Amino acid sequence: MSGDGSGASPWLVGDIGGTNARFALVDGPDGVPSRVHSLPTRDHAGLAEAAAAYLARYAPGVRPSAACLAVAGPVTGGTYHLTNAGWPKGTREAVRAHLGVPHLDIINDFEALALALPRLGEDDLVPVGDVDSADTGAPLAVVGPGTGLGVAGLVPTPSGWVPLPGEGGQVDVPAATGREIEIARLLRAERGAANAEYLLSGGGLTRIHRYLAALDGTSAEPLTAQEITERRDDPLCHETLLTFCALLGSLAGNVALTLGARGGVYLGGGILPRIADVLRGSAFRARFEGKPPVEDYLRGIPTALIVHPGPALAGAVTRLAQSLPDLEPLETA
Repeated sequence: MSGDGSGASPWLVGDIGGTNARFALVDGPDGVPSRVHSLPTRDHAGLAEAAAAYLARYAPGVRPSAACLAVAGPVTGGTYHLTNAGWPKGTREAVRAHLGVPHLDIINDFEALALALPRLGEDDLVPVGDVDSADTGAPLAVVGPGTGLGVAGLVPTPSGWVPLPGEGGQVDVPAATGREIEIARLLRAERGAANAEYLLSGGGLTRIHRYLAALDGTSAEPLTAQEITERRDDPLCHETLLTFCALLGSLAGNVALTLGARGGVYLGGGILPRIADVLRGSAFRARFEGKPPVEDYLRGIPTALIVHPGPALAGAVTRLAQSLPDLEPLETA
């Protein structure tokens, strides 16, 4: 990998969320991301500045030949907006000009995560539930709570996999039990809407914790999402995590039905790997399947937790392989 003319210029790939902006360099479609580093999003004025800071600090002298930056927010018509970063809206062309790269793709971060799914192996996944096989060649889906809540699909076509990005995290909370309905009521009173992202995210964990305490007529100690995941012996924290997983199961089942994701529903984001044992022992799978009269349909769909360290970066590589004219797209499985 070189920026001095001694070899082909690498690609720059990035996974930019509301908290951290993660970048890497990769030598083409079959390369492994290297020089992987994260920068705090809040320390930079915008996407172009964060990417330029990464190159200046960790890859001085390197001039990428192409870049793909996956951002946590909608990307439409060449304009992007990081929903939870506090950055202003921007355009692909302005970032490309700032970085001086010949080719730049900016895509939704869950579009990148969806594109990574066919690249994941057994070591990159932890099954959730007892489904042993999937409908090979069927659509896939990914759902992931982190700073926000991402949802995307991946559809096989004769020319390769096509991602379906969207804003599925903004659907209504899939409350099913009386206690969850009361949580949704408190959320709607506080926020004006009961969007799933308001509960199925890092900030959502703190809200569930606070709302459960209010329903019990007590005042909860203010805790961060990380503190809640670490205090599993505390009854209120434990109930918070179980409620979180149950709601996520209902949402994931809804996504599977909407997209016909018979190939599997994959779980990403930064929260779930920290609570994998809680997730597997929770009502997640029961809620995923529990949708009369289509339980049998859902029982045949596998669900798995992604434990790959950088799946969105791998998906950004796939996007560049698809969009650059001299490379072939990834074949469908």
